[in-house]
Amino acid sequence: MHFPLHPETPMEGRSLEDLFAGRDMDLDAMYTQMKARMDEEGLEYSHRSHTYNSRLAQELGKWADTQPGGEAIHDALYRAYFVDGVNVGDVEALLKVAAATGLDVDAARDVLESRSFKDSVDEDWNKSRQYGVTGVPTFVAGMKGVVGAQPYEALEHLLEEAGVERRS
Repeated sequence: MHFPLHPETPMEGRSLEDLFAGRDMDLDAMYTQMKARMDEEGLEYSHRSHTYNSRLAQELGKWADTQPGGEAIHDALYRAYFVDGVNVGDVEALLKVAAATGLDVDAARDVLESRSFKDSVDEDWNKSRQYGVTGVPTFVAGMKGVVGAQPYEALEHLLEEAGVERRS
């Protein structure tokens, strides 16, 4: 399910300093905390200076899910955004990601230009609002949720509260 995190972000992006202005947040500390969590999980994560509008990337991802092997685009979009700092609101950048995952670039361009998966992403956004999603990632179990990158114990507690039995 897709979620509209900062949908007001212009397609050219926005600096993190601007995004968090007036919130008394330490961006370096936030990065350090997230980097440590990502390192624990063996995931790459780089220091970013900007955030980008992910709407078109979400539409591309929805389309890719209908294509053979298309699920690979999700990891590629993660890498582009969180590791390489690519503007995932830029059509040409998205087409490079699609090409790198073996998807038909002409078909991907058509999806992005025609916005043929717009309604599908709108449905996801509406569902995320119904669930009360306010950040990513959000984990939902038993109609309860945990927002943000969380340690294993928080997810374990969520599942326990939802009545999920522990497997050995």
